[in-house]
Parts: sequence; C-alpha cells; structure tokens
Amino acid sequence: MPDADHDARVHEYDNPAGGWGALKAVNKHLWHSGQATSNGFSLLKMNQPDGFDCPGCAWGDPKHGSSFEFCENGVKAITWEATTKRVSREFFEKHSVSELKTWDDYHLEDEGRLVEPMRYNPETDHYEPISWDAALDFIADELKALPTPDDAIFYTSGKASNESAYVFQLLARLYGTNNMPDCSNMCHEASGVALGSALGVGKGSTQLEDFEKADAIFIFGQNPGTNHPRMLGVLREAAERGADIVSFNPLKERGLEKFQDPQKAWEMMSNGSHRISNYYFRPKLGGDMAAVRGMAKALFEREAAGETVLDHDFLATHTAFLEDYRTRVTATDWATLEAQSGMSKADMEEAAAIYARSNATICCWAMGITQHKHSVITVREIVNLLMLCGNLGKPGAGTAPVRGHSNVQGDRTMGIFEKPSKALLDSLENKYGRPMPREWGVDSVGAVAAMRDNPGKIFVGLAGNFTRAISDSVVTERAMANCRLTAFISTKLNRSHLVHGDQALILPCLGRTEIDRNGAGKSQLITVEDSMSMVHGSAGISKPSADSLRSEIAILTGLAERLVGREVVDWAGLREDYDVIREHIADVIPGFHDFNNRVRQHRGFWLGNPIAELTFGTETGKAEFSDAELPEAVIHQQMGQRQGWVTLQTMRSHDQYNTTIYGYDDRYRGISNGRQVIFLNQDDISRLGFADGQMVNLVGESDDGVERRADGFKIVAYDTPQGCAAAYYPETNPLIPLSHHGDFSHTPASKSIAIRLEAGAVPAA
Repeated sequence: MPDADHDARVHEYDNPAGGWGALKAVNKHLWHSGQATSNGFSLLKMNQPDGFDCPGCAWGDPKHGSSFEFCENGVKAITWEATTKRVSREFFEKHSVSELKTWDDYHLEDEGRLVEPMRYNPETDHYEPISWDAALDFIADELKALPTPDDAIFYTSGKASNESAYVFQLLARLYGTNNMPDCSNMCHEASGVALGSALGVGKGSTQLEDFEKADAIFIFGQNPGTNHPRMLGVLREAAERGADIVSFNPLKERGLEKFQDPQKAWEMMSNGSHRISNYYFRPKLGGDMAAVRGMAKALFEREAAGETVLDHDFLATHTAFLEDYRTRVTATDWATLEAQSGMSKADMEEAAAIYARSNATICCWAMGITQHKHSVITVREIVNLLMLCGNLGKPGAGTAPVRGHSNVQGDRTMGIFEKPSKALLDSLENKYGRPMPREWGVDSVGAVAAMRDNPGKIFVGLAGNFTRAISDSVVTERAMANCRLTAFISTKLNRSHLVHGDQALILPCLGRTEIDRNGAGKSQLITVEDSMSMVHGSAGISKPSADSLRSEIAILTGLAERLVGREVVDWAGLREDYDVIREHIADVIPGFHDFNNRVRQHRGFWLGNPIAELTFGTETGKAEFSDAELPEAVIHQQMGQRQGWVTLQTMRSHDQYNTTIYGYDDRYRGISNGRQVIFLNQDDISRLGFADGQMVNLVGESDDGVERRADGFKIVAYDTPQGCAAAYYPETNPLIPLSHHGDFSHTPASKSIAIRLEAGAVPAA
C-alpha cells in the first residue's frame, strides 16, 4: 500500500502567481508522466485550432492566440492523463477493493490509466476482466429489469464532450427517465437559476473580448490563480491598461494580488511581476450579498443627495421592479449590512464609488458565491448592481460566471438536465418520433437521497468522481452501496469505483488528448463550449494508451443499441461519424445550425446571448430586479453565537482540480507535503484554546443522527477573517449534511459549514 501519511509543512510564499514557481511545477509534472518529450509537444497543441481542448477549466480561448495557450494546471491535467502508468488486470489481482479503499485519492489515480473493462466480484472482493460485449450486455439487461426507468440515474461530468452529452441524454430519455444529475448541480447551478430568473438566460453575457474593454472588473468569490490560471493573463492586461480590478474574497489569494507572466522574458529574468487587484475587500463567509447590497445602498444615497450615478435611461427602458428593489435597499440599515458582510460601511462606499465611475463593468464570480444557502439571491444581487448603471448589453460589461470543468456549460446546452424545458422535449419528440419523459428527474443531491432511501437503483456515471464530488461522504457512500449496479465510464481509477453497488463495472475510455478513430481509421472531432458560450473543436493527437480503450461515444452507443434498440436511432451511424451526431444536434438544439461547418472555422463560433441585444426572456420582457430580503443571519453570524464553533469553507489546493489531486502541495498558501490542514485566524485559535500546528479533529452537525467528522487536521495560523476557517475538499466533504444546500439550486453549501474543533492525536514521530 502507498504511504499516505503526510505531515504538512508550512512556509511563507512571497513570490507572485505564475512565474518561476509555475515553470518548476510544469517541469516536475512533465517528468512525472514518464513521457516528458511527447507531452511537451502535446502542450503546443493544447487550446489550438488544430489541437485539443484542455480537459481542465472552461476559460475561453482568445481569437488571436499565441502558441502557448496553456497554464500550469492545464499541464497537470494533460500529464495526469497522458502517463506511462497503467492499471492492468494484474493490478486488480494484486489489490482487493477493501485494500484500495484505504488508499488516498492521489495514489489511486497516480496508478495510471485504466486499460480494459472490469467487473467487481463480491466473492473475491476484486475487480476482474470482462469483455466489452459482456459488460454492455450486463448493463442493458440490468436496466431493462428495473421496475421503472426512474430507478436509473445517469450522471454526467463536465469533462464529457458535447457529442457524448447529447448521446447520453438521448439514451436516457429514450429509455424513459430525466434522472440526469451532473456536476453543474454541485457548482454553478445557482448561477443558471439566478440568471434565468433575472435575465431569461442562464449563461454569462460576456465574451473574452469584453475584458479588453472593461473599465472595471469586479471578482466575487473566485480564485483564478488556482482554478482558472489563464484568466490571470487577461486580468493583468486589463490592469496594465488602467482598468480597476476589484476583488471580494475572505482569503488573500496570490493570484488576485500579483502575477508574473512566464511568457514575458524580461519579467522572468528580472523576477518582476504586475499587480492584479488594486482594490481587495474581504467579506466574511456568506457576506457577499450584504456587501453588494451595501454598494447599492451607497449608490442610492448618492442619488438622493443630488448626484447622478445611475443609468436612468437604461433603467426606464430595459428593467422592471426597480422601485421595489430601491425600497428594500433603503429599508436595510447599515448596521445590518456591516454585521452580515463583515465589512465596514466605508469599504462598501468605496467599492460603490469605484463602480460608479466605471463606464463599463464586468462582474465575475465562482463557487465562493454559488455554494451558500442563499446563493441564488446573492447572484441576483450582483445582477441588480450591474443593472443600476446599465452594465448589460454593451461592450466591456456584463455577467461572467466563471465555470469550472471544460464542458460543464456545454453538457447543459446539450440537454443534460434533470429539469428539461418543454421546448427541448418537444424538439426531441419531433426529431425521433417517440414520447419523451415529462416528469422532472433528480439532481445530484436528490440522487443521493433516492439511492439512500430506495435501495436497488442503478447508477451510470459518464466521467467524473461523483462520490468524492458530492457532500455528506458517509451518507453518499452508504447510498451508493445500496445500488443494484454502479457503472462508471472513466480514464483513471478513483474512489467512486470502490464505493460500489451489489454489482459494479469500470468501463475505460479514451482521454481528451488521444486520437479517436472510427472503423475506417478516420480521426474524429469532438466539441466543447467554454464559459463565454464559444463552441470549438477538439481532436486528440496522441496514440491511445491501450488498443482496448473505447471512446465515450462508442461505449454509449453500444449500450443504447442494446437498451433501446436500433429502430429509432442509427447508433452505429453516430458512432462511425461524429458529424452525424452534430447534424442531430443542429436539428434539436437552438443555435447549432450548420454546426459541422461553423465549428471548423478558426476558433469555432459564438452561440450568442440575447442579453447582448438587450433582449430578455423574462415574463416582463425586461431585466428584472430582485427585492429578496437578506438572510435573517448568515452562518458566520450564527456561529458567532455558538461557543466553540466556526464557519468552514471547503476549497481546492493548488495541486488539485476538482476531485483530482495532483500532489500534496499548495504553493501559493505556503503548504507542502500535506492536505490535512485547517486554516484559522490566530485570534480564533487562541479563543478556542488551541495552538498553531496542533492536531485537531473537525466535527460537523449531526442533528439527523449521522456522525459527521474529519479527523487528523493540523491547525495553520492564517490571515482569514475571524470566525471563518478553510480546508481542502474532498477530505472535508463528510462535514456537509446532504440537506445543507442552496435554496432554489440544491447546490451543496460547501462554503458555509458549521464545525467545532476537538483536540486530536499527536502524529507519531
């Protein structure tokens, strides 16, 4: 068994984001892959028109890009996938599932690429080889034997392509269910719900070119240095030309402070850097809505004093319910805003002044906003702020929810949604001549609850690591074990394969970097959609890791032939030529006319957004203000009334992307060789009776009788707001009750968790 005992070391990191630290990390991961030369060549094809799309984040590609459109974390993603290591049948013969459950996430995936289908044998507690035909026959037979199609759950990760996602949703709906949870349920669902309600479109309204024209860029609850590193170059360019970069984040993240561009030779040689944010505000966890409302209050007060700071023409022509919102804001007192935001009145007024002097403002946000109980109304508050000064439908302005996985937005566009629109279902019925299920399905939280409460379901996962992505790990693992069958289409071994149902299958697939050839030897093209609604092609350039691997589409169409038959859809035709899939998409999904030609244009095409034309698909036909009340008390206020408790946010380390752990370091926060750490304000450490470096156990709420704890964490004194702690996920997912999720979105509230600390055992020397 690999040694998973890591004693985290803490040190100061004074260098900027990027720079020599990033280059050193790139070199380390290239060598770790075992094929540094070929992977180095692959990097020159990443995010290029004649190459493949990075399987990491969904940040957009510039229309006039360079030869180096990759970042440190993109390199990690590629080298993690394109490794010489293999998980063979001999590996599974050597290691039982019970043993593998004791391994940590890093070591499971670091064993390398899966190479052949495997089936769990409960008698031996080992995965054993199975042929592709037998595996697909088995899944189809088990699905057909269910009492109802709604006993099946079809989960999708944002790593899947548009073509895979379309085939997957078609398969599930022809089978008879809308049970299609996806990773969006766990990250930006609140953005889609809020934007759809306020503006009629659940996507961001900005394009990458808008960042070149913005006077101000406000960044709420986002850490681009780790999660979207290529964004740093865009922010730096904006800062260099004099745009205000205004960040709201409880932690001082290095990527929001300063950046050293590895592509600028003189800057590297002189060890220079450029600042990113020229204003940095630090609300407490969950306090962003109050902070933004405080900015709105300051703007209204300036108007009442005789200034003209609002865009009255825009408000009169394009918005509804302004007066309801003004009444709500006016009635909210400054003391409440200060207590809930954790910011001073002066700070909120200063932020409002920066906003007011900007002629074009973009508001960006990520999971620091969307993973709270009141996340939907917080996003709507950000939209309210943009509307006040007319920052919609003009160059350099608009909404920019910065999404995570490379095609999470595209999956939703393709119909991966448990709550499909009538228009989508009607279009599918017109295309295929079969009735589509109309009853809404379960989202990710609902899927866990369904598996927990009703044993015997079947879970089919298209990519991802669902068990480690979702909250309430103990409850989730018990729920997965209740399943009749769990089957995962995957590139590498992960925890979800080990927390299985009565029967379990692992179906290994091609990765994004690998050439996908049809029966005639033709290389296939797939497509993805980025955060800015740009759709572009991606084609692998490397030889597959094993001849036995199949593409996602080959696996899905093979299952579909067995499950729903060939009468309605020529699944083999889809499998042999992905252009045919795109023709189907063009017939069903709005915005994809002439798909095959447009996606082969340089950098693809923009799907468009009605907001750019000031067209709003709301009931009023206008952008609608929300006059939602502030929460009675956000969790940091509630914990302030409970002796010994603090509010925890979960987050990624720098050696991590979503549930994938690339190593044990978090360079920008000064952590090396470990992940079991909790960042605490020094005053909180003293108040709670602990010491910096002490080992503690983290205990969550257990009102439902489920013990929620995570043991063996080292306290790290850190510059966090009082009462607000931070630690890495998925190690802290066990602390989040399944019921602790966003109103209207069901997104796990992973950025506001009630915990207390208890003294832990001292590690052996």
